[in-house]
Parts: sequence; C-alpha cells; structure tokens
Amino acid sequence: MRNLIVLAAAVALAAFATQPKVHRLEATPSTIAYGYYDAAATPVLRIASGDIIDVDTLLTNTPAGLERAGVEPDAIQPSLRAIVDQTPREKRGPGGHILTGPVFVEGAEPGDALEVKMLSIDLAIPYGYNGCSGFVRENCSQGPNRTRIIRLDKNTMTAEFAPGIVIPLRPFFGSMGVAPPPEAGRISSNPPGIHAGNLDNRSLVAGTTLVIPVHAKGALFEVGDGHAAQGDGEVDQTAIETSLRGRLQLTVRKGMTLKWPRAETPEFFISMGTDEDLTKATKIAIQEMIDFLVAEKKLDAMSAYQLTSIAGDVHITQLVDGKVGVHVKMPKAIFK
Repeated sequence: MRNLIVLAAAVALAAFATQPKVHRLEATPSTIAYGYYDAAATPVLRIASGDIIDVDTLLTNTPAGLERAGVEPDAIQPSLRAIVDQTPREKRGPGGHILTGPVFVEGAEPGDALEVKMLSIDLAIPYGYNGCSGFVRENCSQGPNRTRIIRLDKNTMTAEFAPGIVIPLRPFFGSMGVAPPPEAGRISSNPPGIHAGNLDNRSLVAGTTLVIPVHAKGALFEVGDGHAAQGDGEVDQTAIETSLRGRLQLTVRKGMTLKWPRAETPEFFISMGTDEDLTKATKIAIQEMIDFLVAEKKLDAMSAYQLTSIAGDVHITQLVDGKVGVHVKMPKAIFK
C-alpha cells in the first residue's frame, strides 16, 4: 500500500513538472515594439518551448486620436497613455502597431517553425473603432474625423454598428509574427510576409493554431493589432480595432521547415501568401496548399492541385497593408 502511495505521488509530481508555465506579459513602455519586427530587438521575456503567455495587447491608435473620435479621457487605458508618452520617436516605426514582445522561445532556430496556439482571446475594453481609408477610400467623408467608435457588449459578444445592424464579435490578433531574417533589418509592422506579422486573418480566433517559419534565434515572437470583428479583405483598412488579452502557447517545431505561415482551425487547414501583387499572392497561397497536401496527405502534385480546385476556397485576407494577403481554406471533413 505504501509503495502504491509513493508511486501515485511520483506520477503526480511528474505530471506537475511537465505542465507548461504561464507567463504574465503586460503591455508597458518596456515590453513593446512600436511598429516593427527586428531580429536585433532585445527580448522582453524568455520562455521554454511549450510555455504559455498571458499577454495584453493595445489597439492601434493614440489617446489623442481616440479622444478626437469621442472616447472619454477616463475610458482610455493608462497603459496606452504611458506607451505613447514614453516611447520617443526614434524608437518607433517604421510601422504604426504597438506590439507586445518580442518573446524569446528557447530552442527556436532558423529552419524550425513556431507553433502559436490561441487558447483564449478576450476583450480588454468595452469599445473599438473603425477608420475610413483603404481600398476604395473615395467613399470616405472629407471631414477631419473619419473614425467611428463602436461599443462592444462582452455579455452578448456583439456590437451594434447602427440601429438594426448587429455584428457578432470574433476577436483575434491582426498581427502575430516572428523576427524576419537578420539581413532584412528592422521591418515595418504594416505589411505581412514570411515572418507572418500583420496577417489580418479573421480565422485566427481562439481554438486555432498558427505555424510560422523561424528566421532568427529564439524566434522573437510579437503580437498585437487586436480586432473584435473583421470581414475578409479589411477593405477600409481597419476592423473593429480594440485592445485584447490572450493566452497563447508557443511551441518550437524542430526541423519543420516552412516557406510561409500556415494555420489550422477545428474545421479547416489554411495556407497563406502575401505580395504587393494580388495574382502573385494568390499563386503563393495555392501552391502552399498543394505543398501541404503533398507533404501531409501524401498526394501527388497534380492530385493536390485538383483537390484544391474541387474542395478548397480561395479568400482575400486583406487588401490594405502594402502587401495584399490571400489564404486558401481546405475543409478537414473531407479526409476520412
């Protein structure tokens, strides 16, 4: 009996020891990258592969901009005020997003992939905003303020856009990425790329997984640009932009060599491509799905191409970030 008790205790201790550690990461002037991804950036946190970050992210705006749009001063997050006030111009850009990180993941090396599991994503404030610019900007009014403040109902997870128009909320991080190759230097947070970054892929909600090719030691993961809701295309350049809090599990996939980010939801496998040219971005996303089917489902290239035409859906992810994004969704239910 005593031996059984000792054995049970040992098993419980071993299970506890293998539980991933949770790291709280708040958004502060010392824990953000303002507008960039960079392999030379100093990590704000180091974690083991498989650990979880409980992370705050801030909306892409300033206190002054929000106040001009009608947000009461006391409704603006103190963390946003501190970051905008205490981050000098020379430490910003070339993009505009406030990204929390970078996070150094032990064991990540170029040639690996970083798996990002979205365990939970929650609203941090009761409002968001939508601007007006983007792809068909001639529809925007010519007034000084084109920003619409939208109230968010956390209880119903909806937002009333206008009387009789109610938007379901599906929060996700518009930007999740790793450092680009070191030779790229500091790159803007605005366009997406092989490092992922500003993908603006509305499928990446809680319960989904993003896998990103690693280009620098430690991966140097950053996250931000919270969206409460967005349509494919993000045509006016903004979603319902808001601040979010998420729990993300970061795991190194050793030897998993990818050219482009990929994702998986409970219902779909997703390939992605970005480029300044929409046709090129589309071809990248289609070829990435073909390559996935060849590698993971053991199809030959022609069969994979045919299956992508028969069962895959090609979506425009976004049209407004310098590089356009395209993704292909393949339903998992067809694979028996």
